[in-house]
Amino acid sequence: MPLLPSRSAERHPRCPVVTVETRLHAAYTRRDVSERIIYGTLPMTWEGAQPGPVLRVVFFRSASGREPVREWLLSLSREDRRRLGRRIKAAQYGWPIGMPVVRKLEADLWEVRVTISGGIARVVFTVDDDLMVLLHAFVKKSMKTPVADLRTARRRLALTRGRE
Repeated sequence: MPLLPSRSAERHPRCPVVTVETRLHAAYTRRDVSERIIYGTLPMTWEGAQPGPVLRVVFFRSASGREPVREWLLSLSREDRRRLGRRIKAAQYGWPIGMPVVRKLEADLWEVRVTISGGIARVVFTVDDDLMVLLHAFVKKSMKTPVADLRTARRRLALTRGRE
């Protein structure tokens, strides 16, 4: 199958609309809220396109009602929150998406990656059907993901799945 789009009979007010015959990498095809996207200079659609987000984003909530990831995000500067929000939104609308936005850590655990003023931020999440559950967030200070942060994410994953 060719990766090039073919022309469609449908027309856009300013330029032709094309249909993607094969699903291109999600990072290059899915954008924001509409099913029309800009690829080069032409709006494009793809078969089975969804007009909204692929995943719904929710925060992990502890038994006491706290949402640690939301609290951590609120402790950041406005610009850092924006950067993280854009990356989370890219994952939400473009799922499945890969590097450099998202990296798989292990079974059922992924991380959203972004550089902020304080270092390299990571938001660990899981996907359950159409839910993106934000489990844990931290600023990474070394090359390897800290064991304590992975342990926290695994524990919260088990709690969301009903295991202890």
